[in-house]
Amino acid sequence: MEAYLLAVAVVALIYALMTLGLNLQFGFTGLINFGVVGFFAIGAYTSGILSLQGWPLVLTLPLAALAAAVAAWPVGLLSLRLRIEYFAIVMLGYAEVIRLVISSESWLTGGVRGLPGLPSLASGLGLEGTIDSTLLTFLVALAAVVGVIWLSGRLVRSPFGRMIQAIRDDEDAVRALGKNPGRFKVAIFVLSSSFAGLGGALYAHYITYIAPDQFVSLLTFYIWVAMILGGAGRVGGAVLGTGILLGFLEGSRFLRDILPGVAEVEMSSVRLGIVGLALILLMRFRPEGILGGGDKR
Repeated sequence: MEAYLLAVAVVALIYALMTLGLNLQFGFTGLINFGVVGFFAIGAYTSGILSLQGWPLVLTLPLAALAAAVAAWPVGLLSLRLRIEYFAIVMLGYAEVIRLVISSESWLTGGVRGLPGLPSLASGLGLEGTIDSTLLTFLVALAAVVGVIWLSGRLVRSPFGRMIQAIRDDEDAVRALGKNPGRFKVAIFVLSSSFAGLGGALYAHYITYIAPDQFVSLLTFYIWVAMILGGAGRVGGAVLGTGILLGFLEGSRFLRDILPGVAEVEMSSVRLGIVGLALILLMRFRPEGILGGGDKR
């Protein structure tokens, strides 16, 4: 049971990295990104491919975050030319294009067969046999989440953070003050996308196998739900919402014990229905999220 809970905690921390990034984009800046999973995939494949070529993980992990940031820069520029709703649709298509490229470029990514045999963090860092790989991944992911929380907190309380929140509230007013919202929006989009890239790299070396079907748009939906549950515009809410979401998803696995007539294939729909019902109830009784309301931090 301890091993199972530790595995769930690892996934929750990896998802929390993406939720924290999305919270900076939407909760604090007002950018709607439906392509979070695309940058997650870029990070996973960057670290996975480099590690199979012999690169040490101490380099592949930061390079994965950098690759996601670089990929986010030209797309972030689109936010300067497109209305928010159009930008959201473009990001949804962008993530799907990335998945299709991964599926088709088998010479690099392994195509639909994926990339098996990726080194775990323990083996990649030369610690195999001295520490359990899942525990090591948990510790590294926890350190990453704590670091991102610290960075996000410092950022949103800085003059830069007050500016992006002003952009979220009234972009035209920011322009009237002689400020250029564009560079702030691109900067926050690039930075927060690097969090998803780092999460993808940790995921790749935790699972030790990646394939295109692991990076579908449903994952982006989960991250949005986590952010809304915790409260958009709250750094702590992103972490809390992720924990609650994983609790719903994993806890619903045991529904078969009380719903014996539901087939395994149908159970996935039941689990999504439970998450959807929880979200509806939250929007009815706590529309700003569990930690929403008051000053946003």
